[in-house]
Amino acid sequence: MAAKIKVCTFNLRINTSKDGINQYTNREGRILDVIKREMPDLIGFQEANDMMRDRLTDSLARDYAVFGCGREKDCTGESAAIAVRRGKFAVLSVDNFWLSFTPDVPGSTFGGDQSSCPRVTTCVRLRLLENGEYVRFCNTHLDHKGETARLLGIAAIMQYITKFEDRFILTGDFNARPESSVIADVKALTHCGRQIKEATETVPVTFHGYGNPESLRKIDYIFTDAEALPDEAYAVVEPPIDGIYVSDHHPVVAYIKL
Repeated sequence: MAAKIKVCTFNLRINTSKDGINQYTNREGRILDVIKREMPDLIGFQEANDMMRDRLTDSLARDYAVFGCGREKDCTGESAAIAVRRGKFAVLSVDNFWLSFTPDVPGSTFGGDQSSCPRVTTCVRLRLLENGEYVRFCNTHLDHKGETARLLGIAAIMQYITKFEDRFILTGDFNARPESSVIADVKALTHCGRQIKEATETVPVTFHGYGNPESLRKIDYIFTDAEALPDEAYAVVEPPIDGIYVSDHHPVVAYIKL
């Protein structure tokens, strides 16, 4: 029997004093509140640095196992970390690879129009305890600067995914709007004869720039070749409290059947 799982993609916004009152340390409590209220089965985080990842690992330890490494040469720095809900899955393997022509080399990039930021993807192979189904859950953050880097990045991710027969779920901040070539390329693909679907296609806005009306756009997505339920997807819209937001992105939730 198919099991319905709840998946979230959540750009936390890196900890920086440039954000003033919205620095991560001021938002952390609200982030944890949202996670504990929503309780997704799988979460893909973006922009979690070492301190943020360590604190999430500790704060969520009762309910989640957290995986992922930093994107820099020494595997520190921002990550595309994954949280897997305890008691829901058996974790069978974990992979980290860089979006580059040398994916096994930490800190490597495509060069060209890519920013100076390396980009890493974290994937876990899971067995759903409820029914024994296997799924590969991947999380990424594509380049914010280069269109070619984004296209190469998504090609590298799909090349990895298609090496395996498992169904997959891919979350991330793609830094690409719905009409972009990056998103069109994903939707045009099939995997083991299964069409790839956007589970978040009904969500109109995912980035708000701390409430800036001129920043509103959709750049965060959840894709799968399993059964998606896009009519049930939503952005978790949290109003600011004393000017402090949860993040400059909305957490985005979708439901998938495995």
